[in-house]
Amino acid sequence: MALDIFGSVVSLAGDVFAKHGPAVPAVAQSYSPSDFSVHFFLQLAVILLACRVVGWLGRKFLGQPQVVGEMIAGVVLGPSLLGLFFPELQATIFPKEMKNVLYTGAQLGVGLYMFLVGTTLRLDHFQTKARSAIGVSVAGIAAPFFIAVLITPMLLGIPGLFADGISQINATLFMGACIALTAFPMLARIINERGLANTSLGTLTLTAGAFDDAVSWCVLALVLAAFGAGPGVAVLAIGGGLIYSGFILLFGRKLTAPLGKMVEREGEMSTTVLGITLILFCLSAFIMDAVGIHAIFGGFILGAVMPRGLFAAELKKKVEPLAVVLLLPMFFTYSGLNTRLDMINSFELLLIALGILLASVLAKFGACYLAARMAGEDNRTALGIGALMNSRGLMELIIINIGLQKGIIGPALFSMLVLMAVVTTMMASPLFELFYGRKARESGELGAIAGGSVGNAAAGPASNLA
Repeated sequence: MALDIFGSVVSLAGDVFAKHGPAVPAVAQSYSPSDFSVHFFLQLAVILLACRVVGWLGRKFLGQPQVVGEMIAGVVLGPSLLGLFFPELQATIFPKEMKNVLYTGAQLGVGLYMFLVGTTLRLDHFQTKARSAIGVSVAGIAAPFFIAVLITPMLLGIPGLFADGISQINATLFMGACIALTAFPMLARIINERGLANTSLGTLTLTAGAFDDAVSWCVLALVLAAFGAGPGVAVLAIGGGLIYSGFILLFGRKLTAPLGKMVEREGEMSTTVLGITLILFCLSAFIMDAVGIHAIFGGFILGAVMPRGLFAAELKKKVEPLAVVLLLPMFFTYSGLNTRLDMINSFELLLIALGILLASVLAKFGACYLAARMAGEDNRTALGIGALMNSRGLMELIIINIGLQKGIIGPALFSMLVLMAVVTTMMASPLFELFYGRKARESGELGAIAGGSVGNAAAGPASNLA
């Protein structure tokens, strides 16, 4: 048995460049290179316009950060709104042949953004808050899986929500992973926009969110293995992720230190140093994607060990505008193109969707709040942590899209989980401001928010571009 699993892992590792599941339906041979180019630039223009407009509306009228507006803009451009009222226009702007191109740009955008977020991570803050971070992480995993054990048998009794013949164990694991997820990229963006990038609360929440998401991806690997992909998928994902993360954390700072010294010596980041840095980012994203975790974790963990000081400031100045304004919106739009909120089309399904939403909020917000309090955080800080950890956003959309593509869940449950992702993400900023942010700004602990960006010079990526 062990030899079979080892052989499976070796085979998978050797097939990194082979096909990874069914492709997005397309007839690529009908498109010439110029056809792709024409559609791509039109899509970028529409995406940027929608994100700017919806983001501004969200800030002005709903008090939401720019990132939530961009998430909603992605859904607006998909079949849930634009495709519902103007299907021909939506199909013209976003033809199915372009989905794979948009997906690649989306992965580059979110991966590069998380790399920048990693460079703002304060490891000294994590050390002082390690007990709280570990407690919040464990609670953010244990409670959702406990809730999944309770609600999954009921969901299995309703035809069409899960695949026919799926075992209760696999269904429970998948639901637990979905509820346990924290919107890692969006959480990072919210933290930066709210001026928390260099605070102990921001570092604690980011660290706990990263751990919870990594565990959820490993659980998904186990479910996919049970669905016929073989045990090697899970072994490669978990083992490969741990080995690479351990290597980076142990040796990453020493290996990248010369880059920081070169920038300090020259007084700026040369194109050579920038090129080397981007090569390292691409390799790190590739490794984590290849083992089956996700490219964003490769970017984030490498960013966490990159040199600080002038190096980080120069990197942010040169890379952040392109990553945040141009590339990251593609991530939200790609997921929005796969989202259909019109699938919840009966009162019974609506009640189930509301039940899943309530259970998810209790499992994540409630558990993380209690864990923070037990770790010694004051009530206001614990409530702020719970509000941020409850956000699920686009990471949720990624994992449920995989579940739908692989036949684990049906379209109705997919739509319910989309609704849960959107609502919990929209809850995050208002609840955080209510419980923590408003009083912290009044006391001077945090900078003021102006136009959706944080008036704090120490804020991290996107703070001045939101």
